[in-house]
Parts: sequence; C-alpha cells; structure tokens
Amino acid sequence: MITIKDKQFEPFINKGMIAERVEALAERLNDDYRGKRPILIAILNGAFMFAADLVRHLTFEHEIQFAKFSSYEGMETTGRVKQLIGVCSDLMDRDVIIVEDIIDTGTTMYSLIPQFRNMGVRSVEVATLLMKPGKLQVPLNVKYCAMEIPNEFIVGYGLDYDGLGRNYESIYVVKEN
Repeated sequence: MITIKDKQFEPFINKGMIAERVEALAERLNDDYRGKRPILIAILNGAFMFAADLVRHLTFEHEIQFAKFSSYEGMETTGRVKQLIGVCSDLMDRDVIIVEDIIDTGTTMYSLIPQFRNMGVRSVEVATLLMKPGKLQVPLNVKYCAMEIPNEFIVGYGLDYDGLGRNYESIYVVKEN
C-alpha cells in the first residue's frame, strides 16, 4: 500500500509483469519494423519509463523524440488536448510510432494521429503500455497495446497523480474507501 497526497493505492501490476509485457510488445514491433527506420515519438511525461524500457528491446534502427501533450488535470480528463512541447523533426515519408503510457478516453491519440498524417508521414501507429477499452470515447485503432485494464485510476511506472508517484517500478490502483 502506498499513499500519495490524499489517496491510498494498492498493488495492481507488478514490475515483473510489466517487463514481460513490454518485451512481448517490443518483439511484435521488431517483427513489423525489421528493415525499416521509424521514428518513435514518446509522449511526456508519463511514457518516459515505458519508452526507455521498450527501446532497450528494439532490434531495428530507430530514432526517438519526445513530445508533450496534456488532457488531464488531477484525476480527470479535460477533454481538450494541449500541446506543451512539439515534435521538431521533418516527418515527411517517415514511419512514426507514437509511444504512450496509457490510453483512457483516446482523446489525445485521436487528436494527434491526424496531425502526424498531415505532416506527410508514411505511416503512424500507436504503441501503448496500457489501454482502458471501456473508457474510450472516440474510434481508435491501437495496433500495439501491452495490456488492457479496467477503468481504474492508477499510478507508478511513469503514471502520476498530480505529478507524484511516477517513480514506482510497479503500478498501483487507487483504493476506494
């Protein structure tokens, strides 16, 4: 059990399971991108741990950049996607893999994918650690998902609660009182 601010969290996904799922996802990417040189766009802040672990298992040539978008305040989505740090490379005719920590409503990816397509990319796919299919509010095709989870608020492994809790190696779920 951990406490962050006013909430208690209990263990949900241990670091061993995370490592296993990240490696399995990397193998799928290795198969699909062998012989290609895509650019990975890791979404800050949450995806930094996932992106670091994922690229350690990739065997194809790739580049990585970081971008920052936000649609959350505290534990709630605002429904609006704000770009805080943008992509600085020329993406014309490039294969792009957006690396995301978690897909909740899908609003951020639904907004970003057309933006990348408008930059003239060859292809754009999403690789996410976690996805909450029951919370999706937009049609979204996610080809690379490490784990699907129920609609719970979680922290750890890069995911936060008001900026705290990203440092945990495992993922914790909020404990309802």
